[in-house]
Amino acid sequence: MNREQIFAALFQQLATIPGIATVSRRLRHWNDVPPDEQPALFLAQGDQIANSDHGMPTIWTMQADVYIYCHGGSDPDSVPSTDVNVLLDAVEDALKPDYTGYNTLGGLVYDARISGQVETDEGLLGQQSIAVVPIKITAVNE
Repeated sequence: MNREQIFAALFQQLATIPGIATVSRRLRHWNDVPPDEQPALFLAQGDQIANSDHGMPTIWTMQADVYIYCHGGSDPDSVPSTDVNVLLDAVEDALKPDYTGYNTLGGLVYDARISGQVETDEGLLGQQSIAVVPIKITAVNE
């Protein structure tokens, strides 16, 4: 198991989403991403949990978060969450399982999928809308 290959493969699947102005593995706060650099997508690596029994391979559960930022621009009547909704659908599509029902990131892991609560702020009190999508990666270190 090679963690860097795993996270790089996950990032590559997400980086292919069309219509995103900024894509990076280095997380930036939305206040540091000007409107002309949005929509933006960032991948942040999270916790890693090992589960092993004596004599058995270690099963790793790794977390990652996908941050999506969309700015509504100068139109006060725009609804920034509409752009976030489109990108949430695109993230789900980019991580879609193959015919086996799993997304193996090209054979690197057992599975990588959206798992957990997707946090959103739809920009009702301003023009900035965000979403944070939790990704769960299951890998075996044999």
